[in-house]
Amino acid sequence: MDELRAIATFVRAAELGSFNRAAEAQGTTPQAVSKTIRQLEQHLGVRLFHRTTRKSALTEEGLRLLASVKPGLDGLVGALSRARSAALDDQGLVRITAPGAVGRKVLMPLLAEFQQRYPLIQFELLLSEGFSDMVDDRIDVGFRAGNPPDLQVIGRTLFAVQQIVCATPAYLAQHGAPRSIAELQAHRCTAYRQPGSGRAMPWEFEVDGGTVFQHMPTVVCSNDPEADMHAVLAGMGIGQVDSINAAAALRSGLLVPLLASTVSERMGLHLYYPQRADMPGRVRRFIDFAVERLQGSTTYSVPRAELLALAGN
Repeated sequence: MDELRAIATFVRAAELGSFNRAAEAQGTTPQAVSKTIRQLEQHLGVRLFHRTTRKSALTEEGLRLLASVKPGLDGLVGALSRARSAALDDQGLVRITAPGAVGRKVLMPLLAEFQQRYPLIQFELLLSEGFSDMVDDRIDVGFRAGNPPDLQVIGRTLFAVQQIVCATPAYLAQHGAPRSIAELQAHRCTAYRQPGSGRAMPWEFEVDGGTVFQHMPTVVCSNDPEADMHAVLAGMGIGQVDSINAAAALRSGLLVPLLASTVSERMGLHLYYPQRADMPGRVRRFIDFAVERLQGSTTYSVPRAELLALAGN
């Protein structure tokens, strides 16, 4: 016997005072209601209704059961109703994970704009260079720069994340600009050390339609992409900085792109989320908004023609 269904039928019949009315309210027959009540009585070992051919009334045991179960049933119905309405609600919490630079530079302006439209939706932003466990950390939406996420999630590529070799005008005035990848070996260079492996990442270049990787002589190495860019901005050397960090500095003239024709666009910024049919409406709204605002954006990615112009080519 489905106890929850039987108790719901019992409460409905008790409140309406009639098996016929309870049947109408539940879209079933009086016979089905009577059978359900009889099974519940047999299951509990007590009689819940005094029945006649014209009406029914609760017994003492029925009155006590109604007083005991109705508050809990009302609470359960309310909870289920709130859960169902979550798919339509414009309020509640959305949990997001992203690397530090992506969170600070890309997402903060996006979240601020989104909340102007949906002020009752809150965000919790988990910044981490590693991948978060979407289940254990209760993540709704993730953002990652690099290769596309694995097949266990749904992913959307938003824009290319370029690896741009650049330096300050002051550094270039003092040391000159390299004219080839080989000439970089004679310069002071910065490097990014991957937090997970602890290895300094090689620089990458697009050459003849393929990707070439090369380690550079390093004067300063950091495990934070933003710190790497600030080392370049401080004039410590030439760096290969991702376009999310570098785009604004390049456009403002604080940095100058070098070897622009070899800029790699192998990686991208990806949005990803778990595969689920019952996604809350607030999460779906944010995903759609992020894709609309960021897909194909050139705010954090510099078109090749613009890079060449900034480099003076």
